[in-house]
Amino acid sequence: MTVYQTQFRLNTYAQRDSYFDVTPQVRTALAESCIQNGMVYVTTPHTTCAIFFEEWTHDSDMNGDDFLNLDLSKALERIFPPHTSSETYHYPGEAHYQAVESWPHPEQWLPGGDRRALWNADAHLKASLIGASEMIPISQNSLAVGKTGYIYFVDFDRTRERERCVQVTIIGE
Repeated sequence: MTVYQTQFRLNTYAQRDSYFDVTPQVRTALAESCIQNGMVYVTTPHTTCAIFFEEWTHDSDMNGDDFLNLDLSKALERIFPPHTSSETYHYPGEAHYQAVESWPHPEQWLPGGDRRALWNADAHLKASLIGASEMIPISQNSLAVGKTGYIYFVDFDRTRERERCVQVTIIGE
């Protein structure tokens, strides 16, 4: 059995959910692995991000976001409304603010010391519901998915732009 691992980075957007079709990067990793049969595991280490498998619908908005992904965001927003004040969610509490403020380089999480940068409980909850990973079978060095099956990464945290990581692990023969 062979294990192949790689990762790649994406730059997300502020003020909207950041969706990315990562299927091409996963296919590239699979080709580089030379693994013919097994499983590919796509994951993200970020707690406001998710990985999911869905259809590509051919239609997108002016930002390039697939209509089905936009529908997902709209549906999730009904379950988890935007975090617009300190009263919207319990998170973050005072102990969490203090912990973040004590970290090296707290401006990374609190630009300008603005505690509102942590008003992303909705993003954490959406990511928890969707999940941080997908496992896809491999057959003859190809993803064993239907014609319209794609792998997506999404960052639900709208508070600021950042660089995010996607990890790919391929196991097989």
